Amino acid sequence: MQAKAETASALTARALLTGAVLGALLVPCNVYSGLKIGWSFNMSIAGALLGLAFWRLAGQLLGARAWGLPENLVNQTTASSAASIVSGGLVAPIPALALLGGPVPEGALLMLWVFAVSVLGLGIAALLHGRFVAAGNLPFPAGTAAAETLRDIHGDGAEARNRLRWLAGAAGVSAALKLVAETTGATLRATLPGSLPLDGALPSVGLRQLGIGIDGSLLMIGFGAIIGLRAGLSLALGALVAWLGLAPWLLASGVVAPGEPGTVWFGVLVEWLIWPGVAMMTTGALASLWLGRQRQKEAGAAPPPGLPLPKPVLAAGAVLAVALVVGLQLALFDTPLLTALVAVLLAGILAMVAARVVGETGIPPIGALGKIAQLGTGSLAPGLPAANLMGANVTGGAAGQTADLLNDLKAGALLNAAPAPLFAAQLLGVAVGSIAGTASYLLLIPDPAAQLLTPEWPAPAVATWKAVAEVMAGGLAALPPLSVTAAVLGALAGLLLACWQHRAPARLAAWAPSASAAGLAFVIPAWIAFGLCLGALAARLLERLAPHRAARALLATAAGLVAGESLAGVAAAMAQLLESG
Repeated sequence: MQAKAETASALTARALLTGAVLGALLVPCNVYSGLKIGWSFNMSIAGALLGLAFWRLAGQLLGARAWGLPENLVNQTTASSAASIVSGGLVAPIPALALLGGPVPEGALLMLWVFAVSVLGLGIAALLHGRFVAAGNLPFPAGTAAAETLRDIHGDGAEARNRLRWLAGAAGVSAALKLVAETTGATLRATLPGSLPLDGALPSVGLRQLGIGIDGSLLMIGFGAIIGLRAGLSLALGALVAWLGLAPWLLASGVVAPGEPGTVWFGVLVEWLIWPGVAMMTTGALASLWLGRQRQKEAGAAPPPGLPLPKPVLAAGAVLAVALVVGLQLALFDTPLLTALVAVLLAGILAMVAARVVGETGIPPIGALGKIAQLGTGSLAPGLPAANLMGANVTGGAAGQTADLLNDLKAGALLNAAPAPLFAAQLLGVAVGSIAGTASYLLLIPDPAAQLLTPEWPAPAVATWKAVAEVMAGGLAALPPLSVTAAVLGALAGLLLACWQHRAPARLAAWAPSASAAGLAFVIPAWIAFGLCLGALAARLLERLAPHRAARALLATAAGLVAGESLAGVAAAMAQLLESG
C-alpha cells in the first residue's frame, strides 16, 4: 500500500512534463524506423534512463530534489505511451491510403484520428488489465525488463548494486554489438547452408531461402530468457512446422511461387502462412482465456482483480472513445456505419489476442492482425479502399496500442504501483504522441506518392497494407489457394492446444505447447523464433547449473541485453534521422 500511495503522489507536474518532453523527442525515431525498416522500439527503458540522467544532473547543478523510482515510473510510462503512437497508423495504413489516392486527413484532423485510435486502445487496456496484468501469469518481457531496470538503477544496498552491475555489463555488450552491426552493415543473423530436396514444381529449396537459422540479436536472447522455456520451445515447434514443414510443401506443390534467387523467401511464403498462424493465435488465446477462467471457477479460486479505474470513469471514457472513432470514420473516410462498428468490435477481440501474444513472447503481431482486420472490413466494404484501410487501422492500431500499454502496466504491477496514476500518464502520453508523431510524419514525408516505396524510404509495412487493400477489393475470393482450409485447421489446432493446457491432467498439461507462441512463429522469420528459443534454453540451463546465481543475476542480465540493444537502436535511428534532415 505504501508503494501505491507513493506512485499516486508521484503523479507530479515534473514527472509528467519530463515524460511528455522525452516522448515527443523519441517518437520521431519510431516514425523514422517504422518507415525505413518496418520496426519500432519500446521506449520505456530509454525514457527511464534519460529521465534519471537529467534529474540527477539537475540535482547536482541546481539542487533539484531527488528523482526517485515512483516519479521515474510515471515519467517512463508517459514517454513510452507517446513514443508508441506509431501503432495508431502513422507508418502503415495512413501512408498506404495516401498512395491509393484516398482522403487522408491533414494537420489537426490527422492528429485527432491518431489520438482517437490510440485512446481506444487505452480503454481496451483498462478492461484487460485485470486478466492479463493484475493476475500476474504472463511475463510481458518488455515490461518485465523495464521494471527490473527501474528497480536496479534506483536500488540501494549491496544486492541492488550487484544486480545493477550485471545489468550494466549486459547492456554494454548488447549495445556495442548492435552499434558495430549498424556501422559496418553486418547482420546479427546466421542462416544455415544446405538445401532440401523437393518432389514437385521446384527441385530443391535452400535453408537460407526458408530463413532457417539463429537470430544473434542479444535483445531476442534477453526476451527469450524472460519468456521461459514453454514459450521458447513453442516458438521453435511452430517454426519447424511452418518453415520446414509447410513452406517446402507450398513451394513443391506450386501453391506459392518461389521468390527472387539469392534472397530469403519470407515475404512470399508468409502471405499464405499468415492465415493458419493468425487463426491458431486467435482461437488459442480466446479459448485459453475462457477455459482458464472456467478452471478457476471449478477450483473455487478468487475472481480476477477488478477494474483499475472507477466504473463511471471507465464507462464514460469507453463511450466517448467509441463514439469518436466511429464518428471520425464516417466523417473523414465515408465508411459505412456497419463497417465502422465492426472495426471497433474486432479491435476488442484482436486486442485480447495481441495482449496474449505480447504477454507470452514480447513480439506484437500487429502486421498479421492488421491483415485479418483488412479481410473483415474489406468483406463488408468491397471496393472501398479507404473504409478497408481505416477500419483495419482502428482494429490493428487499437490492438497494438493495447499491447504496448499493457507492457507499461506490467512494469507498474511488478513494482507494486497503483494502476490509476499510470493510466493518467498514458493518456497524456497518447495526446503528446499524437501531436508530435503526426508532426514528425508530415515533416519527414510531405509527398508520400513521390517519397515512399523508394530505396530511401522502403516503408515495408506501407507496401503490405497497400497491397492487401488492393487485393481485398475482391473479398474472400482474393485469398491465396487453400488458405481458408489452412485457417480452419489452424483454428482447430489452437483450440486443441488450449484444451490440452487447461483440461488435461497436470502432468500432461505441463507439456502443452502455447498456441499463441506457436502461431506467432508462422508469421515471423524462423531465425527470430529460434533466437528466442535459444535465450529460453540458455536461461533454463543456467537455472539448472547455477540456481543461486540465476536467482540473483538472470533477470538483471536479460533486462540489460534488452536495454542495451534498444538504446543502441534508438541512438542509430536518431543519428540517421538527423543526417536525413
